[in-house]
Amino acid sequence: MEEYLKLKQLVAEIEEDVYKAQGGNKAAGTRVRKIMQDIKNMAQDVRKKILDLRSTENPTPPQS
Repeated sequence: MEEYLKLKQLVAEIEEDVYKAQGGNKAAGTRVRKIMQDIKNMAQDVRKKILDLRSTENPTPPQS
């Protein structure tokens, strides 16, 4: 799933800046906050994709 791979890539990209931000680097902290917002949005996209997959694989039976 492409959305999941993008999410993993974002997490990997931010790792170094997280440590820099912990060390007091304010610019790194800003980058971390920005990418964390992107991660939040991407996680929501993954969630929606999973729900779509579930609903297409398991259609609900008609109710009488």
